[in-house]
Amino acid sequence: MALEQLRKRWEAMASPLVMGLGRTNPAFLTWLALPVGIAASLLVLFAPKSDTGALMLMGSALLIGFSMILDGLDGQLARETGQVSRWGDYLDHTLDRLLDAMWVIAIASSPAWVDDPALGWAAAWFTILGSYMGTQAQAVSGGRNYKGFSRADRTILTIAALAITGIFWLIGVQDYSAMPGVFEHLELNPLTAVVFISGLGGMYTFGIRFLQARKEIIELDTTHPLEQPNSDESE
Repeated sequence: MALEQLRKRWEAMASPLVMGLGRTNPAFLTWLALPVGIAASLLVLFAPKSDTGALMLMGSALLIGFSMILDGLDGQLARETGQVSRWGDYLDHTLDRLLDAMWVIAIASSPAWVDDPALGWAAAWFTILGSYMGTQAQAVSGGRNYKGFSRADRTILTIAALAITGIFWLIGVQDYSAMPGVFEHLELNPLTAVVFISGLGGMYTFGIRFLQARKEIIELDTTHPLEQPNSDESE
């Protein structure tokens, strides 16, 4: 989506920093994003409804932003210094999925702000399912499918929701209406909204990437069919 189109601009801006890292192993940056992301999850999970809690939410937003910067730098560092590897790509995707799930579960499980762990696990499931369709399409056809609600879109919204919720509390916006229908036990606040958006975005992404992958893979099967292991025996 829109934020994915900013990738080239970001890489141009980050290039001097990447070159300053020299021959640093890109996996170091990939692994570093994990404890940063865990710390962000713990801040939002234990943030109370108080001025301190508001600052914890804003701190969580900063840590998620820093984790995303590290996530953007590791691949660029690998490409610009000739350290691209299959293991690096695999590790990057694995930790991305882990952090994606961790953040939405932590937000939904926060007793003070959302307090619905089941909703968080459901949103995490659909989030991972949408991401899976992109990586699986890459594994089968060789081309990555970025259609739908991307990780960049989802993460920027998460950062914004955390920061806005914290700022709102500090300026006195502390009361929210209830969600409608079966979700009336939840507050209609930015954090609740981002959990729902993440889940619905994952469902949408799964559907659109499945359809796109289906089209591309069927075309590939037509132009470059797979070798049939028993074809010689049947003749």
